[in-house]
Amino acid sequence: MEVSKIKKDHLYYLKRCIEISKQAKKNGNTPFGALLVDDAGNILFEQENIEITEHICTGHAETTLAARASKKYSKDFLWGCTLYTTAEPCAMCTGTIYWGNIGTIVFGMTERRLLELTGNNPQNPTFDLPAEAILVHGQKDIKVIGPFSEIEEAIANVHEGYWK
Repeated sequence: MEVSKIKKDHLYYLKRCIEISKQAKKNGNTPFGALLVDDAGNILFEQENIEITEHICTGHAETTLAARASKKYSKDFLWGCTLYTTAEPCAMCTGTIYWGNIGTIVFGMTERRLLELTGNNPQNPTFDLPAEAILVHGQKDIKVIGPFSEIEEAIANVHEGYWK
């Protein structure tokens, strides 16, 4: 598959993640969205953050999605899947993706950029820790792709006014 087609596919799924993050915000949660795609390009799960409305500290979109996927699919199957997310997964989510055996992570905006948006808001005490910095210490070769400058501002716009 040619590079421009792959990039278009990544942007397509990331744009869908933006819509999911808008729904999370509308539902009273922090504005993050994720989805899981199999190796044929089928969307298997979509997940918004549920941390606030479900009163669960691990209710990040990526962690919830990986937990749901691990209940339904084998680790071998998940290795061929890609998790798309609006923002680079935090340390908890990266660990969950690792233990869930999801083979590829694609994100739109870095955690460092997220930290610029959230500041010191206690609702999201953001780490400045790239997912690759965590995964390099593991035993799996999980691919990490991102950020995408073409879509970063659209992701940031969903956060506008939220982290006051």
